[in-house]
Amino acid sequence: MPESEAIATELTIGALSDRSGVPASALRFYERKGLIASRRTVGNQRRYHRSTLRRLAFIRASQSVGIPLSVIEAVLEYVPHDVAPGRELWLKASECWSEAINGRIAKLERMRDQFTECIGCGCLSFDQCLLVNPGDKLARQGVSSALDS
Repeated sequence: MPESEAIATELTIGALSDRSGVPASALRFYERKGLIASRRTVGNQRRYHRSTLRRLAFIRASQSVGIPLSVIEAVLEYVPHDVAPGRELWLKASECWSEAINGRIAKLERMRDQFTECIGCGCLSFDQCLLVNPGDKLARQGVSSALDS
């Protein structure tokens, strides 16, 4: 593609950063991880396809709900770099990730309830407190309950 035609469909790293709100350093990191791709000009400058804006939106939205980059990367492997991820991809990903998100929510609720119970007790005992000594691990290590006094 001639350089003049590419300009219409591509963004510099600065323009991509400005339009997406993602710092240039993060863009370079995402590129190293394979989440986004660029081509290099004759002068070795990065040029990103405009569809990269949608990829970044997908990455950031996924991260905002706690999806690890490695999982996001696995999903984006199936989307060519010059194709914008659409609603269909988001729906499929959210179906897959809903179970994991619901599991994390349930775990956080259990942690909150346990924390509230322990704060109400106030003992912070090495013998009894599940927050200080979950599953009485210290007893299995031979640590004396005398630490509790």
